[in-house]
Amino acid sequence: MSLAPRVVLVHRTTEYEELVAHHGTHGQAAFFLSSRGRDIEEVAERHRRARRALAQVTAAIPLTWRQSRVERADLDRFLFAPEDVVVVVGQDGLVANVAKYLTGQPVVGIDTDPGRNPGVLVRHRPEDAAGLLTSAGPSVDELTMVEAVADDTQRIVALNEIYLGAAGHQTARYRLGLEDDGGVVEAQASSGVLVGTGTGATGWIGSVWQERGAALSLPRPTDGRLLWFVREAWPSPATGTSLVAGELSASGGLRITVESERLVAFGDGMETDALELTWGQSVRVGVADTALRLVG
Repeated sequence: MSLAPRVVLVHRTTEYEELVAHHGTHGQAAFFLSSRGRDIEEVAERHRRARRALAQVTAAIPLTWRQSRVERADLDRFLFAPEDVVVVVGQDGLVANVAKYLTGQPVVGIDTDPGRNPGVLVRHRPEDAAGLLTSAGPSVDELTMVEAVADDTQRIVALNEIYLGAAGHQTARYRLGLEDDGGVVEAQASSGVLVGTGTGATGWIGSVWQERGAALSLPRPTDGRLLWFVREAWPSPATGTSLVAGELSASGGLRITVESERLVAFGDGMETDALELTWGQSVRVGVADTALRLVG
């Protein structure tokens, strides 16, 4: 007998919950905010909307189905099964946070705060959950992801972008080269390297692209290509600035060899789940062989 489908509800601690946990009580949190000209009711109302949405989605799960919940902070310790249906209840960024831990499971994004969230990845309302879960064949978009693979087999994937650089504000030193560029390699000192997808074009990569006035065209989320940018490359007798932006095809890759004591690579802002790289190590960044299957 086959098991009933399992719905995994992904959510995150609200700002209100964080405030109350830090200050002890609602009243103390309210006093803290009022002393800074803020009203706790605004934060509390967002908390209530998020909890109502989570309850509404939970109620929409068929009674014969299994279900589980995981908070954002516990994603790296949660084991997703191949047959899971993942329902993200929250903001767009929460979909990106969970994407790196999946291997093809369909994802439904539920917007808890329409109008405040862009709704790029959380495309649906809580009241849509029942129909989406029981639909025989919902439309699914295959969103391109980016991966970084180190020479010691460490690997991370991300939906928006991967950043490689120093853990703090120090200068990152490394050698950078393109696999399809005839072996040209440049030593660089910079604030790090950013490689992003079409989904990331709505965030950090899009901001860098706009700031640079790049001639490169932004990819769509389903395009099998990436954009990469070197942040604040510094010219010196030993370092260059000729390789600072470009595009990677599905078969292309960016290879970076570390020339610092310690660099890190992490995806979608999850600094706590990073590759640790040291002097002489190399890492390849390119299009991932997995995609996020987002229900449209």
